[in-house]
Formats: sequence, structure tokens, C-alpha cells
Amino acid sequence: MAAVSTALVIGGGIAGPVTAMALRRAGIEATVHEAYAGTADGIGGTLTIAPNGLDALRAVGADAPVKATGQPVKDTVITDGAGRLIGEFRGLADLEPGQAMWRGDLYRAVHAHAVASGVPFAYGRRLVGADESATGVTAYFADGTSASADILVGADGIRSVVRTLIDPAAPEPRHVPLLNFGGLADVAPPARPDAAYFVFGGRGFLGYWVQPDGRTAWFANVPHDRPMTTAQARAVPADEWLRRLREIYAGDVPGPELLRHTRPEDLVTLGTVEIMPSVPRWHSDRMVLVGDSVHAPSPSSGQGASLAAESAVELARCLRDLPEPARAFAAYERLRRERVEKVARRAARTNNSKALGPFAITMMRLMMPLATRTFLKPERTLGVEQRHHVEWDAPVGAPSAAPAR
Repeated sequence: MAAVSTALVIGGGIAGPVTAMALRRAGIEATVHEAYAGTADGIGGTLTIAPNGLDALRAVGADAPVKATGQPVKDTVITDGAGRLIGEFRGLADLEPGQAMWRGDLYRAVHAHAVASGVPFAYGRRLVGADESATGVTAYFADGTSASADILVGADGIRSVVRTLIDPAAPEPRHVPLLNFGGLADVAPPARPDAAYFVFGGRGFLGYWVQPDGRTAWFANVPHDRPMTTAQARAVPADEWLRRLREIYAGDVPGPELLRHTRPEDLVTLGTVEIMPSVPRWHSDRMVLVGDSVHAPSPSSGQGASLAAESAVELARCLRDLPEPARAFAAYERLRRERVEKVARRAARTNNSKALGPFAITMMRLMMPLATRTFLKPERTLGVEQRHHVEWDAPVGAPSAAPAR
């Protein structure tokens, strides 16, 4: 069978452009089809690209532009609402620091690099259906147009259309009982410039880091039993959300200060946290999933975008070396499934800790110093995730290929 030479990539967020760049490096002409009429500039809250994510982006030459827009953050400082130290996780000394940034900045860096690399983008192409044959796949869009290629890659996010085309019985995203917010405060509490701070407050979780411009990027997770979509959350005026958040974090440090100096226009309302449960089918004969469409761990993982970049590069590597699409897709799933699901399980445990009561937080503060010297040592907790490397030059299946973890 002839090797794959063309691909349709559905979704122009983060995973889509990285996938297209990786496919083009593998010798496959890839075009990104985006549902929206324009770019996703300025959309989303804060995130972190972990060292393994930067390593994956290096395979397509996108690590440098991403680092140019991010802020190096190596350590994590954990406190309770009174400002008392619970524990500190030092970054792994031999790895470059992760990069904290706004999703919009990451999008701009990746998108600009993809365009400069020659990746074509087609906007206003909302996928509504697809037909597979023995020789290729044809995608149909809501505007009446269609496009054909050897394969189709679904990089269309947590509400993936491609996922339902591959498997109409595929699971839907699952809500986590936490409301998710982000914001930018015009103030800088005492903080190290190379550290992120996590606060387990009395009624909610707060994370933040101080930017070089003297402002503070923050995100908040508040327990909330009833699922709320982003649209529903944004229907509540930002002034009202800020009022509620100031009340929730009134007794915590530095919540009141950050929220008092956050303007309504600088509040990002994201609705209930969503994750993807295990997806039974990652691919069909000619269609395959990548990124949040198939593995969307909670933001608590700090690994969502990094895992998407890894999967994009691994998929391209498999298609480069295994000319039959279904065989390449199966190899890709074998290399990725165990690793991404392990990260998702770890993030789920972190989500549970964000709703701890005062007694549990006190116990955590007492036990954390011992834990960080034993079973929570950074090498044990972060090493497996952050040291992961996709060896681009190794043939798929060779002993030196990086295993799934």
C-alpha cells in the first residue's frame, strides 16, 4: 500500500497546527480546517507547558517561539489560606523549566510558526460529516464545501465531531464539580519570579504567578456541584462573579488583594472543569484522534497542551514509518494510551484535593514535609511525566523508541 501523502487536520487550536507541522516533517501534506471564521487569538485562561511539552514542540521547531512568549516557572510553592507553607516542589534540576503563559499567547506562537512553516489554514470549515473508502477520506463542511485526503485527523477539542464519526457511542466530556476562572491582577504580592503558588484556601483553590510586568496571573477552582457551561458562566456579569469570588476568598492570602485589583475585563470565566473519560476507539481505518478530542485531562494535570504536542509528534512518526494508516494508528494508540490515561488519573486525584476541608488541609500541612522527602519526591511524582521524550529519529517499533508510560 502506498504511504500516506495527504491529510486533513480538523481543528485549528493548539493540537491541530502542531499535528500539521509534524505531519509535514514526516513528508505528509497537511491542511488545517478550522470551524471558526478567524483565529482563536485571545481566547482562554492560563496554562503551563511542561518540559516534556517543550521537548515535543522542539521536534517541529516550535519550542523557541513558545519559550519566547512564556515565563519560566521551575518550582511550585503550596500554602494554606493563612499563608502558611504546606510544601514546596522543586523542579527537576537537569530539565529546563516549564513555561507559564496565557492560552492566547501560546496559540499565537504556535499558529504563527505553523504559517511560517508553510501549513495552510482554511477557516469557516465546520465539519459535519465524513466518508471513508479503501483509498482515502472525504470531509464535508457546513458551508457546503468538501475536501479529500488519504487520512483525517481530529484535533477538534473536547467536543470533537470526529470522535463521534469514528464511534457514535463515544463518551461525552465529564464535568468535574469545580468552577474554573482566570484573571489578571494589577498588583504583585510577595513571590519569587520563578515559582508558581498554589493556595488551598478555606472555600476554594487559588493558583498564581507574578509576571515580569508586575501584574499577577491567577486561576481559581471553586467547588460547584451543578455543571455550568462556559456560555452559562459568561452569562453572569463579570462584576457579579468578582463579587462572589471576593467573598469566597475573603479569608485567604493573597486572594482578597488579587481579586480587589482584578478589573471585570480581565476576568476569564471558563465554566465547570471538563475532562475526557477513557475513549474506547481512537481511530477508524482512515480517521484518528489527537489532543483533547481523545485525551483531555483536568487542567490540574498541568499537562493538557504538553500531551497534545507529544501525541501530534508521535502520530506523525507512526505514519512516517508504517504506510498502512490503520496499522500506524494502532501503533500510535499503543504508544500513547497508557501514558495519557495515567496522567489523567493523577490529575483526578489532584481535583479531589482542591475541595479539602480545613481539617484535611491542616493534616496536609503537617504531613507534606515528610511526603516531599519520600513518596512525593519530585523525581517520583514529576520525573516520569516530565522526562518523557519522543525520539523522532528512531523507527517506530525499534528498541530505542520511547515507550508509553
